[in-house]
Amino acid sequence: MKTSEKHVSRVAIIGGGVAGATAAVHLGELGIEVFLLERGDGLVNGPPICHLHAGGNLYREISESQCLQLLRQSVETVRLYPHTLNKRPTIIATPVEDPHEPGLLLSRLKVIKQAYQQLVDEDPRNQVLGDPGMYYQLYSREELERLKHSAQPELPQSFDDWVIPFARHTDLDRLKYPVVAVQEYGWSVFRLAASATLTLSRLPGCHLMTRSTLVDSVFKDNQWRLKYIDGQGQLSDLNVDYMINACGYQTGKIDDLTRHHCERMVEFKAAYVTRWAETQFVWPEVIFHGQRGTPLGMAQLTPYADGVFQLHGMTTDITLFKDGLVKSSSDSSQPDLPGYLQMKLDKGWEPEMTELRTKRAIEHVGQFIPDYYQAEVLGKPLYGAQQIPGQDASLRAADVSFSSQHYARMEIVKGSSALEAARKIVDRWQLVPDSTPEVFSVEEQHPVCTSLHADEVEKLAVEMAEARNYPVGLAKVAGV
Repeated sequence: MKTSEKHVSRVAIIGGGVAGATAAVHLGELGIEVFLLERGDGLVNGPPICHLHAGGNLYREISESQCLQLLRQSVETVRLYPHTLNKRPTIIATPVEDPHEPGLLLSRLKVIKQAYQQLVDEDPRNQVLGDPGMYYQLYSREELERLKHSAQPELPQSFDDWVIPFARHTDLDRLKYPVVAVQEYGWSVFRLAASATLTLSRLPGCHLMTRSTLVDSVFKDNQWRLKYIDGQGQLSDLNVDYMINACGYQTGKIDDLTRHHCERMVEFKAAYVTRWAETQFVWPEVIFHGQRGTPLGMAQLTPYADGVFQLHGMTTDITLFKDGLVKSSSDSSQPDLPGYLQMKLDKGWEPEMTELRTKRAIEHVGQFIPDYYQAEVLGKPLYGAQQIPGQDASLRAADVSFSSQHYARMEIVKGSSALEAARKIVDRWQLVPDSTPEVFSVEEQHPVCTSLHADEVEKLAVEMAEARNYPVGLAKVAGV
């Protein structure tokens, strides 16, 4: 007499951004049957990602506990997606106009360095952000003046090597000291999308359903009975045991559809794509701190391949928008963006606005790096709306919340929180009841994803960038 087969849970994930794609990868690697519905043509096509945010050093306003949470989550995420990093340090500088002193970051950096060292002591595979003993280095004005006259090697190795272009091109009179160089790496949204796409294509229990939109849902007889418009425009049915809402800034729409009200905010943001062909250096990322939302807001220069640089300026004329932060209401869980911003999400950018805001971003960086005025507008911005659960606009470390009826919402603010959110879902719903996943490493839990080859990831990433009309330099491996 044959024993009955064990029931394999069926999970629908609505939304194929960083959260939904990572949840599908994690659940699929564990043998759970996954149905990933994404209304677009491919995965991870949302808000701009350029920086891992390991340790949260870009955010002076967030708590130390959030910094440590982001560090741990980032280390695990890099181990899951090993071919997504652009390995180059980040320089953090404080302008003379800024009311804060550079020393405010130092105590936090010491805590993060110690925490990173502890993670590496626990498991050497956690050393994904360089040597913990060299996590950061301070530079005085005199040291930068000395480096100005040094030649940068073709493949920079030390902090000094990386700091040379900054020292040579930055108006050092505009800064307070010390300047900090920290092992914070870049993160490629296109290679992340490629990694998830390749993984899901090799997991037989994962069903990626692009150009598919959920239109109705009923929880009945302990199952979700879903209706969706499929890629051919036909109304189709899908019955599953659990549903994960991973719709990013549109999470509230699914909350309304399923009658699970939740408070949240949504913020529209944009980053700008430029080319600085004149530079002969291999650049680190550079952050000039500033007061968010003011004309002196943070300026961020992120290097990619082929002389491509992505720019943020945390002012309402560049990355932020005066009415770009909106809240949900008692009538709906979905915050309503102003019509002109929703139009950008639905239809894209007007060429005039692309030109205007990108030039403003170039000028914002140029006030500190005068030679950057030579940079040119390269193409459409990287843009999207970022969700923030609750009512704290400064929240950066968030992952998942649960409601009744086998329903969860992934509300990540930073992409590195996605894997932890997926793990919490597996644990809460006991989707793999006979195993104890915490005793397995990231690599053991995800043999398909972690065994991808760098070349195949980059090749697909380049194809995705071209298909989305972005320069391929954003997809190529940069740094060392």
